[in-house]
Amino acid sequence: MKLSSKGRYAVMALTDLAKFNAKAPVALRDISLRQGISLVYLEQLFLKLKKNKIVKSIRGKKGGYVLNKNVSEVKISDILLAVDEKIKTIGCEKYSKKGCNGRSSKCITHDLWDELGDYINDFFKNKNLGDLINRTKFN
Repeated sequence: MKLSSKGRYAVMALTDLAKFNAKAPVALRDISLRQGISLVYLEQLFLKLKKNKIVKSIRGKKGGYVLNKNVSEVKISDILLAVDEKIKTIGCEKYSKKGCNGRSSKCITHDLWDELGDYINDFFKNKNLGDLINRTKFN
């Protein structure tokens, strides 16, 4: 299982936005500079985040982006879903009647990896942007 840059960068960018948007909208250029993420890539991510109503854009000279909800209401799982990031630990479709790797039955370790996927997804459902910006230590 690997979390792609799409998911990691979306969470990083929104954590930055949550931290810095207390008084005014945040420009993507500022997030780009602080987090070292390409501005073009951020624009693509924020189109998806806006479409999924996680952020809204403010036009004008002092425009930028703001969160659409309180930081405690923005779950990490919602962010990942908005940018089409799927956490998958098994090679087959979770509820498919067809087996793993094109076989007629599930592989011998299917349930182990499936359970791990559930734990990971539950972890992201139970974390929100408020948890990230309120932490005293960042590793």
